[in-house]
Amino acid sequence: MAIDLSFLKQLDRFDVVLKKRVISSYAGSRQSKNYGTGLVFYDYKDYVPGDDFRAIDWKVYARTDDFYIRRYEEERNMRIHVVIDASASMNFGTRFKKFEYASMMGVGFCYMALRNNESFEVSTFAEDLNIFKAKKGMNKLVGVVDTLNSITPKGHSKFRESLEKYKTAIRTKAMVIIISDFLFDPEELRNTLYRYKKSEVMVLQVLDSSERELALEGDVILHDSETADSMRTFISNRLIENYSEKLLDHIYHIKKICDSMNVKFLSVSTDTPVFDAFYTLLGSDDKVIM
Repeated sequence: MAIDLSFLKQLDRFDVVLKKRVISSYAGSRQSKNYGTGLVFYDYKDYVPGDDFRAIDWKVYARTDDFYIRRYEEERNMRIHVVIDASASMNFGTRFKKFEYASMMGVGFCYMALRNNESFEVSTFAEDLNIFKAKKGMNKLVGVVDTLNSITPKGHSKFRESLEKYKTAIRTKAMVIIISDFLFDPEELRNTLYRYKKSEVMVLQVLDSSERELALEGDVILHDSETADSMRTFISNRLIENYSEKLLDHIYHIKKICDSMNVKFLSVSTDTPVFDAFYTLLGSDDKVIM
C-alpha cells in the first residue's frame, strides 16, 4: 500500500480556511486563561487577602509601595490522538481501500497538528491495539506514513476492547479521532464513548461507494472478510432496497449516539476528495454523509 499524500498540498493551500475551522473546533481550547503556577507570565493583579503571599513581586513593591502579584497563564496543549481500524473489512475498496483512505485522513490530522504546534499520536486496532512508537516533528509524521504503508488490514475488529485499552494511554487534554467503517453493533460505540467524555472526540466512518449502493444481483456467494464465513444467496431488487434502508438506519443510529454525546460524526465514501471530507468535518457543515 502507498498512501497518496498529494492532498497535503491542498491543506497548505487552504491553510487559512482550515485554521479557522480547526481553531473553532479544538485549537481555541488549547490555551485558557487559567491563572496559577504556570510558566507563561500574563499580567499583574492587586494583592488581596487570601492570595498566595509568596506570589508578591517585591521589585514592583519597591517601586510603587503597593502589593502586586504576578499572574501566569497556564498553557494547555492539546494532544491529537488518531485511532484507525485495521481489521480485515478495511482492506476492501474500489478506488481506494478503506484503510488507505482512513490513513490519508489520519495523516492529514497529524499534518495539521504539526502545523499548529500540537503533538499527536497514531494507533491502529484490529484484534490487538498497535500504538506507534514516538518520534518528533516531521520525522514522526514520516514514520507514521511508513508504518501505515506497511500494514495489511486483517483480523476481526475488537473495537471496544481496543478503545478501552487506549483510553488508559491518554493522560493530557486530548482530541481523539476514531476512523473505522463501523460495520458492527453501534452500541459498542456508545459504550466506548462514555469512557472518552473528558476528551473531544470526532468519529469518521469510511465506506466504499459500492457498500452504499449494492452493485450485486442474482445468485451470488458472499464472503465475510473478518470471519471467513460464506453464504450463498439471491440478490433481488427488494433485497437491495432492504439493504439500503438498513445501512441508512445503521448510519443514523451511529449519528444519534454521537449527537447524544456531543461528538462530531461524518460518514464519508472513499471516492470523496480527502480535502472535502476535512472541510466538512472541521467546518460547521451539518452534512452527515458524503
